Amino acid sequence: MSHKIRICISGAGVFGSHHAAKLAAHPRVEFAGVYDPEHPERAQALVAEHGGTAFATREQMIAAADALIVASPASVHFRQAMDALEHGLHVLVEKPLATRIEDARKMVAKAEKEGVILQVGHQERFVSGAIGLFDIPERPVSIEARRLAPYSARGTDVSVTLDLMTHDLDLMNLLAGDEADEVQSNTITGPSGGIDDARAVITYPGGMRATVHASRVAKDRQRNMRIEYPSGVVEIDFFNRSLVNGTPFALNSRFADEPEAQDCLGAEVNAFVRGILDGESVPVCGVAGARALALALRVDKVA
Repeated sequence: MSHKIRICISGAGVFGSHHAAKLAAHPRVEFAGVYDPEHPERAQALVAEHGGTAFATREQMIAAADALIVASPASVHFRQAMDALEHGLHVLVEKPLATRIEDARKMVAKAEKEGVILQVGHQERFVSGAIGLFDIPERPVSIEARRLAPYSARGTDVSVTLDLMTHDLDLMNLLAGDEADEVQSNTITGPSGGIDDARAVITYPGGMRATVHASRVAKDRQRNMRIEYPSGVVEIDFFNRSLVNGTPFALNSRFADEPEAQDCLGAEVNAFVRGILDGESVPVCGVAGARALALALRVDKVA
């Protein structure tokens, strides 16, 4: 396929505005518009800047689109994405895929039935790919990850596990190549009224052990991961974009210069467009998003 794909956005908040800029600038995309019933003034501002239509109803938006990006609060991801999938649209959902594993499985099944793409916005995948992490021919022995931030009301409709830790859980699942055996966790309720600090020890088949901590009530920002392999240790600072490679494998120490690392959101949108128009496999499919969600719910002791 070589024609432009019509893409709309559900949600005109911070992520919706970033997505609008990417879509409007994309040579293979017609940015058809945005729908935000809670903040119609934001939708109007986005289309005034980037073109398209500020839709009055969800039905109007779906009728005008071939694909949808769901950039709304996580608590409504399922409802909005499922509506689009039921109408045969390709869907990119920002993480987490949903808030209940039953809903995530319904989304995956519907996408498969309709023959459309369901992609999940785990952007750290693109940074890790730029590093060359997925090319290491060894399975990790252990992983330690921290993803900490000061408090912000943004994203607090879900736990810190679904909001922040989910990035690391997705990477752990991929590097382990399997689903977790055992999860031991401690969570703390914070100013959001929900889980704002979570720590977990996760073991995988074969003995890989992962220790992970996520907080949105921390003093400073940290996003780092230490991965021990049989042949050495890799230390990644996702926040400062730095790498220490103690393995014999040729990882990219200058990954911060790669387009995928410089613009993760742009890489995510590019992957979505290529998946639709060129038939390429998307980096984070609905199944992977559902697995990350399932593990996050186990950390939260919901499942």
